Amino acid sequence: MRRGPLLLSLVLALAGAWRSVAGAEPAAAAPLVLAVIPYLSAEELRQHYAPLVTQIGRSLGRPIDLRISGSYVAHINAVGHDQVDLALLGPATYVRVLERYGSKPLLARYEIDGKAELRGVIVVPRDSPVTTLGELRGRRFAFGDPESTMAYYVPAWALLQAGVPITALGGHGFVGSHPNVALGVLAGDYDAGAVRRDIYEAYAPRGLRLLAELPSTPGQLIVARSNLPAADIERLRSLLLSLHETPAGMKVLAAIEPRMTRFGTVRESDYANLRQMMRTVSAVE
Repeated sequence: MRRGPLLLSLVLALAGAWRSVAGAEPAAAAPLVLAVIPYLSAEELRQHYAPLVTQIGRSLGRPIDLRISGSYVAHINAVGHDQVDLALLGPATYVRVLERYGSKPLLARYEIDGKAELRGVIVVPRDSPVTTLGELRGRRFAFGDPESTMAYYVPAWALLQAGVPITALGGHGFVGSHPNVALGVLAGDYDAGAVRRDIYEAYAPRGLRLLAELPSTPGQLIVARSNLPAADIERLRSLLLSLHETPAGMKVLAAIEPRMTRFGTVRESDYANLRQMMRTVSAVE
């Protein structure tokens, strides 16, 4: 039996296999998913957050996918079950995640005009005879999403303080987004509605009037999934908190919100007062 040629063939085959393994390209890292609540249309949100997605991907050296959640409830569930890697949360949606699923790693909070708070208003048509919140008793009111901070929980709390629980309204509807609230009031479908301050300012020229300022709450924030590697969490937090330090970073912030000053630090305790507001509203629903 001629073992020499067979042995040589085996050695050459093993050497070729080793070269193939050694020269193989490393597997590409799977994209991270940044999920955003649907507080505006999907098209608008993609425009606002595309620069941030690009910046995060460049910093981490891996692709980032932007996902616009179909609803606030779906968003809360996805974040709670760690089905997304990063998530933009409104104050109320964060409280819901906190109460139902426990703490999540906090990355940063939005600061608008130098303030880390969310502002909202109750609006009526320009020619409405209503001048106080108490006069909304028996009238139709437009809310946004039932899990929205400034389009449901805070205005519902303010109405309650004015002696107008939801049951005392002449009717109410949940119309989805803040722009839909403004449009519903302008169209005469509702006598009043609640929107973020910036949405009011955008639609006021069409015929809206400010009826009442709402109590401010801590602003929107970004969280990470519970089991994201600690090193990635620190890199992401550092990236967000330093964006305002460079012209390129300021462009990213301006794309999210023209008046956005920076991402600031955030603590779970910042949302304690809002949690109490939400519990008060939920107790009388």
